[in-house]
Amino acid sequence: MQAESGQGPGGQRPKVLVIEDERDIRELVRVSLEGEGFASLEAEDGELGLALARRERPAAVILDLMLPGMSGLDVCRRLRSDPKTASLPVLMLTARSGEADKVVGLELGADDYVTKPFSPRELTARVKAILRRSYGKIGDSPREIYECGDLRIDFDTYEVYRDGERIDLSLREFELLSFFARHPNRVYDRGQLLELVWGPDTYVEPRTVDVHVRRLRRRVERNDALPQWIVTVRGVGYMFDERSLRGA
Repeated sequence: MQAESGQGPGGQRPKVLVIEDERDIRELVRVSLEGEGFASLEAEDGELGLALARRERPAAVILDLMLPGMSGLDVCRRLRSDPKTASLPVLMLTARSGEADKVVGLELGADDYVTKPFSPRELTARVKAILRRSYGKIGDSPREIYECGDLRIDFDTYEVYRDGERIDLSLREFELLSFFARHPNRVYDRGQLLELVWGPDTYVEPRTVDVHVRRLRRRVERNDALPQWIVTVRGVGYMFDERSLRGA
């Protein structure tokens, strides 16, 4: 990874370093970043985070201020004082009550902040924004396209094709299909899909997932009464069966 451009050689995915002591939050951030085409590095404390930042030269850092041992403010200060990491864009994660910490963090050189609890989509949007500000337009890399069997998804233009014919999807349907395609052959329950696709700050009924899955099946499946790609795992949730898609 080359910090000067935010892109790796050969169009590799930009790496984002997440320094956060809470495992559940790290997992949420990781899935959100990978769903938007980033690669993620993880550190549960400041010392490890600093070591990874120096060694891996990520495109950006997501930094929790309330870390055990070395605080996030100290991590930010040390990142800025080291010539190897001084130019890394830093996005802070702060508590709602941490107004003073936000101000100090920004004064130390953090580029932006997001307050907890946060929307994964807001977080990734802010990561993209600081990358654009730091490295210029990030759309210069090859377009991200998923192709498997008869299905083609262009993540940049929000276009979906089956057998070469374009399928019109609503934004939510496209987001759901994109999430499935990026996380194939793994079962997600309704609660996970609501959090990872809709976002934790969206208050809707779990059955909303069922409604959107039915609509999506009608659009993309050859026979939505006998779905082969977006399948139901009884008693658990839904899975995108890429193996069936490859055999189509």
